[in-house]
Amino acid sequence: MRARPKSLNPAGKKHKFGKAWMHEHVSDHWVQEARRRGYRSRAAFKLIELAAKDRLLRPGMTVLDLGAAPGSWCQVLRERLGPMARIVAIDVLEMDSLAGVHFIRGDLDDAATLRAVDAALLGHRADLVLCDMAPNISGIESADQARGVHLGELALELAARWLQPGGDLVVKAFQGEGFTGLTQAVQAQFDKGYVRKPKASRDRSREVFLVGKGFRPAEQGRE
Repeated sequence: MRARPKSLNPAGKKHKFGKAWMHEHVSDHWVQEARRRGYRSRAAFKLIELAAKDRLLRPGMTVLDLGAAPGSWCQVLRERLGPMARIVAIDVLEMDSLAGVHFIRGDLDDAATLRAVDAALLGHRADLVLCDMAPNISGIESADQARGVHLGELALELAARWLQPGGDLVVKAFQGEGFTGLTQAVQAQFDKGYVRKPKASRDRSREVFLVGKGFRPAEQGRE
């Protein structure tokens, strides 16, 4: 569910960009802090900030992490939720094992993956659904934005499948065409909806996170 790095073209036109990005990456405060604290990526600090601001985490929760690889959000969950929590992580990419995390490799558009998640939940519903999925980047802005919106809509659909009433949702979104509609869809299914831009998100990125608090199943939705 995450973008895979593109190979450099034969003419080498992306070499300069690649070197600039790598320099920025290795000197990034959040990258350095992630290495110091043993997190698998800088994204851990996005969840830490979101969780603090919106009171998302409490011991013993059942949590689904959609698009979990490489696993930094799962690391935060293991730290904060305690040994009685149930954490189910899903991604199309492989993820190194993490104690206390049930990992499912599969595509969330695939019925077999959905059945595997149903089984992993052991008949329970989730208290929290997290989604840090991002589309594979084509370089065509309109197409990439549409793919990002689709992933957000998919996360919302799956949240409706797995969240218990009153549960919470965090989903990555990208500002642009379709963003307003996705935001309104979250607000329509939750008591409260927020748009958050964590400090660990790069300033130039259109990435934000939609936070839904207090899930209301369809029969409890607004008229």
